[in-house]
Amino acid sequence: MSPVTGPSSPPPAEDTPRHYGLGPRAAAVLVFGASAAVLVVEIVALRLLAPYLGLTLETSTTVIGIALTAIALGSWLGGRIADHVDPRRLLGPSLGVSGAVVALTPAVLRSTAEWAPVLLLLIASLTILLPGALLSAVTPIVTKLRLTSLAETGTVVGRLSGVGTVGAIVGTVLTGFVLVSRLPVSGILIGLGALLVVGSALVEWRTRRWIGTAVLVFVIIAGGLATTVAPGACDTETRYHCARVVADPDRPSGRTFVLDGLRHSYVDLDDPTFLEFTYVRAIASVVDAAFPQGEPLVAHHLGGGGLTYPRYLAATRPGTRSLVSEIDSGVIRINRDHLGLRAEAGIDVRAEDGRLALRRLDADSRDLVVGDAFGGVSVPWHLTTVEAMTDVRRVLDEDGLYVANLIDHGALSFARAEVATLGETFEYVAVVGEPTDIGFTETTASEGGNMVVLASDRPVGLGTVQEALDARETGWKIATGDDLTSWIGGAQPLTDDYAPVDQLLQPYGPPSSH
Repeated sequence: MSPVTGPSSPPPAEDTPRHYGLGPRAAAVLVFGASAAVLVVEIVALRLLAPYLGLTLETSTTVIGIALTAIALGSWLGGRIADHVDPRRLLGPSLGVSGAVVALTPAVLRSTAEWAPVLLLLIASLTILLPGALLSAVTPIVTKLRLTSLAETGTVVGRLSGVGTVGAIVGTVLTGFVLVSRLPVSGILIGLGALLVVGSALVEWRTRRWIGTAVLVFVIIAGGLATTVAPGACDTETRYHCARVVADPDRPSGRTFVLDGLRHSYVDLDDPTFLEFTYVRAIASVVDAAFPQGEPLVAHHLGGGGLTYPRYLAATRPGTRSLVSEIDSGVIRINRDHLGLRAEAGIDVRAEDGRLALRRLDADSRDLVVGDAFGGVSVPWHLTTVEAMTDVRRVLDEDGLYVANLIDHGALSFARAEVATLGETFEYVAVVGEPTDIGFTETTASEGGNMVVLASDRPVGLGTVQEALDARETGWKIATGDDLTSWIGGAQPLTDDYAPVDQLLQPYGPPSSH
């Protein structure tokens, strides 16, 4: 029997090329851009939520968890749907709808926080989950479009997976090092939303489905306009904070410095000796009692805020040299532009991390170290440990004093642990605060708030401190000795190896001043 001749049979279905007109470069661009966008949304969401939920470990963990859920959900559903629907019909809507949601996010979240705060976490989850899932679906959709045969599955999947990972890295680095420091959060999200809608239009242009694109463009414009009138916008967005300077209607020269919705400082532009916040008056009382009146000091301040206390030292102790370590260069700029900081005031403010700054200081070089650094509602954990306090003790001279502002509520677990930490490092430790917070009143539950801790290797005249507190009408008392030991209870010192500050801290209570 002779062999059959004629046209050859077609190859099996799985070997038939199915590029659908999507070249390798276009595929890489789509996967790279979508993956980068997911990380931009995740990082910027943290900044957008900080004024309302705080910049804590719990907030960061929640946002990261939602973003990872979106990535997993989008990757799974995107691949499954692409197996049953023409993937060419999925790319444009995935990019366009995600772009519209991203652009609307600033206005929606800020309005929700103002008018329906109980829904904030739910709405925030949706504004991360929806665009994150749609953008994460792009990779399996593009992979489906690029596969030509089972023989090259590994190459296509591996290449696109690698491109997506690189895109995520670029999105992370670009946002953290460039975008956040140069653009407002709302500008980043509206701009990203616009780019995604443009990408959707480019993908869809051959299908002539312009009505959907036009609607999405309208949504982008509406999102931009809504952001300008939504509540909660900042005067200035710094690298770390949403910042505002609020004039005091009862004191023409008074200014309140608000970071992420919390009052961090009160500055009197004409009278630096005017101290509005009780905790600042308490710090002033401790230092004034610990050192001779008017004697100039060499001080280091961990955290700047509105520089209220460095200004007070410059006014009441002429010749004082204050070095301030403030991690946020935007905060420093606001002090110079809006809060009257002058170069000749004897205050040297540097944009640097406080812990690293301590390491660079010479031993026995400071009379005073003041701790008043906060990230959201908590002291940065690496400034609370035995190792950090050992650095503080090293830079203080033999008569030096460390004084710090703490905030806690409820059981005061963090405050107790921090005082226990100082007890591991310094010979003399005392706490100044409301009587109900430091154990002087047994019948009233502690509400918490600000308290001040002082530590030194030489005794401080606590009677003189109490007189100064009374003169400033703080209403605060001092706990030391056995009373302080009883108040600390079984609290364990914090170390670099174990410092669960965010978990110990109970930030929920009446608004406190940082």
